[in-house]
Amino acid sequence: MKVKPLTVGPILGAVTGDTARIFGRGEYKLSRNKKSVLPCVGVARIRALDSSDYDPPIFFKMSPAFDTSGVAVFDELSSETEYEYQIGYFLQKKEEVDQANINLDWSKAHTKQFQTASTDPKKSRSFIFGSCRYLLKLFGSWFDDRGDKTFESILKQINSGTTTNSLLMVGDQIYADDLNAIGADRTIEEFFSRYQETFTQPHIRELMGQIPTYMTLDDHEIEDNWPSKASPKDWVTLFPVAIHAYITYQMSHSPLFEIVDDKADVIGSPSKLWYKFTDGCCDFFVTDTRTERHEAESCDPAFEEREIINEDQFEALKKWLADGSERVKFVASAVPFFPDFKNTELDKWSGYLHQRTELLEFIRTNKIKRVVFLSGDVHCSMSAELLCEEDPDFKIISLISSAFFWPYPHKSGSFQLSGKLKTTSLTSHSYTVTNAGPAHFDDNFSRVTCDLNSLKFQVFQRLGKLLGEKEHSF
Repeated sequence: MKVKPLTVGPILGAVTGDTARIFGRGEYKLSRNKKSVLPCVGVARIRALDSSDYDPPIFFKMSPAFDTSGVAVFDELSSETEYEYQIGYFLQKKEEVDQANINLDWSKAHTKQFQTASTDPKKSRSFIFGSCRYLLKLFGSWFDDRGDKTFESILKQINSGTTTNSLLMVGDQIYADDLNAIGADRTIEEFFSRYQETFTQPHIRELMGQIPTYMTLDDHEIEDNWPSKASPKDWVTLFPVAIHAYITYQMSHSPLFEIVDDKADVIGSPSKLWYKFTDGCCDFFVTDTRTERHEAESCDPAFEEREIINEDQFEALKKWLADGSERVKFVASAVPFFPDFKNTELDKWSGYLHQRTELLEFIRTNKIKRVVFLSGDVHCSMSAELLCEEDPDFKIISLISSAFFWPYPHKSGSFQLSGKLKTTSLTSHSYTVTNAGPAHFDDNFSRVTCDLNSLKFQVFQRLGKLLGEKEHSF
């Protein structure tokens, strides 16, 4: 039986020292009498790169409920080891497939290589991150593919020997509402189609097949500035289909879902959309700063009831920060934690000053070191530090990377590059933004290379030119 190539994927998702998750989509087919459907069965196999033989294949369900997609899970791997895998699917006839004795032809399957994560808490890491990849959809089917050049430039770095341990995409991986109301996606079929087109452009597809890829959402996975304009109807029509498509294509291969019986347990509706993972000297907490917002009756940013994340996520974030791992603590947030941006301050952490101030005080009073916020959204890339005038041991770092691609003229934003950060009466301390900028407004991606002493932040233009770099110490 021939293994068919995937229609979307492979996407190498969460990778630990001993496991790897790989997403793939097939395509079902009607039977000859057109009265039944031949379901898809995903199949994958793996071998250590220094081994001549693949392990026995594993089979995984490609669910029609998740756009005929599924996730293969490999376990019992070795840390910091190069592996090669093959993945594809076949159509299962009515009778059961004898998986133990099936003869598979892998000649058309996807073949990729990757390295497992490091379990050494002192091992330096280098990763790419960014956000906001616009993909203009016109006339129902035509897509703008210029943004794929960004991922071609990342591949060129990797192919030239630059170590890249992971890829973080921190929001707006799709623009489901391009041109705003004109042609905005509303149905599950439209959202699925958007993801299919976005994730099958050649360079991003090649990149995600070999580098562990982690994602979170921002507003354009649903609609611009969600949920500020949402009607009661939107919450029961638009939101459920947008989130289902998001879970299918961005969360299914993430650490969000537990591995149960060697399979990713992508069943039912998850109660949260945030997750954690670790690689080498880096701990990551990937937040959901979009779907848990509580705007409250007052638009005053300091109003206590305004929340950008709910209490469960907020407490989990604090517990993770204070767990004593001594690794670098990267908090991925779709919108900037600081510095503050004028004109759009209510949409960022600056619009939720009570929670931001509480988090700052928690980090300071618990003397938590090596805290770095990663964010996108604002269509510029830059770094900054936040210090406390009354506490010389306090420091957190903000790294912002956006946009992967934006086809319209970039506007130079107005934001606070120095001076005191806005806080509430929760604190009597003064937090000051310093060592900020410069801001880069070209289409770009960023590379972060870090150890336990410092990090280097590099910004590259879409075609690969280095725009600037800065070092920050811990």
